[in-house]
Amino acid sequence: MTQATLVLQGLPPLLDVNTRLVVLGSFPGVASLRAQQYYGHPQNQFWKIMGTLLSPHVAEVLVMPYAERAQWLLSQGVGLWDVYAACEREGSLDTNIHNAQPNDLQSLRTRCPALVAIAHNGGESFKHAKLTRALCLPVHRLPSTSPANASWTFARKLEAWREVFQAAGLLPS
Repeated sequence: MTQATLVLQGLPPLLDVNTRLVVLGSFPGVASLRAQQYYGHPQNQFWKIMGTLLSPHVAEVLVMPYAERAQWLLSQGVGLWDVYAACEREGSLDTNIHNAQPNDLQSLRTRCPALVAIAHNGGESFKHAKLTRALCLPVHRLPSTSPANASWTFARKLEAWREVFQAAGLLPS
């Protein structure tokens, strides 16, 4: 890190009182910060997985404007946030995160009274499972939807995500 490295600020939480499952990423990548959208990189598979799991019309979900897509996700009982509120990072890789400032994950209980589970999207996020387990809810580690996680096929990621969504009662068993 050079002295000229800027501290990056994350995105506000996408949560409401009806959120049943919170998906926690690590920190938004460059494309997401630029767009001010969760999972804003066109190659990130998050929205394709959500559409496939939660809608019979995945193509319609993928073309919705972001604000509409975000509201749709909340209406499905799914919220989004990141484990880090701010950090220093060059590029988008989690391995380049330095001097990270965590979000107040303990506030999830009061922000989301209907919360039944927490899912960490990827390994960097899952490093904070000790904090989320303190909420006394099921905590799941999911394979990252990032294009950097190329060792997992879309089908394999989808199946792992499906199991967690079923366990949280968001999908039929």
